[in-house]
Amino acid sequence: MSLSNGTHYLAIPGPSVSPEEVLRSMHRTAPNIYTGALHDMVDTIIPDLKRVARTRHEVAMYIANGHGVWEAAVTNTLSRGDKVLCLATGRFGEGWGALAANLGIEVEMMDFGRRAPVDLAAVQARLAQDDAHAIKAVLVVQVDTATSVRNDIAGLRAAMDAASHPALLMSDNIACLGCDAFEMDDWGVDVMITGSQKGLMVPPGMAFVYYSPKADAARETANLVTPYWDWRPRSHAQVFYQYFFGTAPTHHLHGLRTALDMIHEEGIEAVWARHAGLASAVWAAVDAWGSGGAMELNIADPAMRSHAVTAVRLGAPDGKRLQDWVSANAGVTLGIGLGMETEEDPDCTGFFRIGHMGHVNVQMVMGCLGAIDTGLKALDIPHGSGALEAASAALAAASRG
Repeated sequence: MSLSNGTHYLAIPGPSVSPEEVLRSMHRTAPNIYTGALHDMVDTIIPDLKRVARTRHEVAMYIANGHGVWEAAVTNTLSRGDKVLCLATGRFGEGWGALAANLGIEVEMMDFGRRAPVDLAAVQARLAQDDAHAIKAVLVVQVDTATSVRNDIAGLRAAMDAASHPALLMSDNIACLGCDAFEMDDWGVDVMITGSQKGLMVPPGMAFVYYSPKADAARETANLVTPYWDWRPRSHAQVFYQYFFGTAPTHHLHGLRTALDMIHEEGIEAVWARHAGLASAVWAAVDAWGSGGAMELNIADPAMRSHAVTAVRLGAPDGKRLQDWVSANAGVTLGIGLGMETEEDPDCTGFFRIGHMGHVNVQMVMGCLGAIDTGLKALDIPHGSGALEAASAALAAASRG
């Protein structure tokens, strides 16, 4: 006998659940790519993408995943031999730096570990030492999906300004755009990248680079730029072909149009508040479970946690045991431990992650937490009681504002 039959819930930190409205809008015959309704629709997408990022700057659309726009951000602004400062708070910060190095960029890595955000004072001090301004860009991930840490991007810009350093500020927002608050213009971000598959609620396949006039000025001398990754034709398309340097991702565009409609109908501030409330329920449940066992949140300070994803420590091999049980018996897939390898736990079996991003509501989060609570009991993993009560109380408080 199995208790898992029914709709399976993918509670991983991306790809997130796509709304039925988005999937229905994608379920259509191929449109005319040469003229007509598709062209008119894409013209409306550009300003609405900017609204989500709170920017008046440019945005270029790509058929790519996050790794693709990592490359686009680097190739449009830098030249071989240039130096960047990469601020790592998890696997994805490290990955962006590694990609830059493979393109011939000199990468200086400042690693802040797996349980803390960027140390802004340390970054300011390092930039202040760079009298010659050899560092051309600072690369940071606002929310590293592996660790669930949320970095202070506005604070980072303030630290750069305090050091009087002219480097570009580049932010990876793949995990968190449309989930955690982000103000591109007000926070002084020069380049921001994101993907379709998380807070934007569209299946994987599209990715975006937002860039300021300062970043576009760097494009003038960048010698890494290639025809496909060049952001200028894409953001200033004279003909429709230039938006994507080839055939457009037609069905993704229809889904994106619908997703943006949903985001703006709800209101971006309300979207941020919804994510904050749902995250508070997850944190309350984990704290309760941890009161009688080994479970704990990877990021101790709530102010430094993402509202899109929560990384949880349970101890090897119980993290993997719990993931396997809830998938096989409760119809829920949790995110794997990622980038948390240790000598004692090389396969990250002591960790799991809960995604609560995009098209997510109370019954989805409470169902996921209920599945975890059941799995802990079924597997006799020591844990505290009252997790679901704590989660529901947090949600009730969030609903009252």
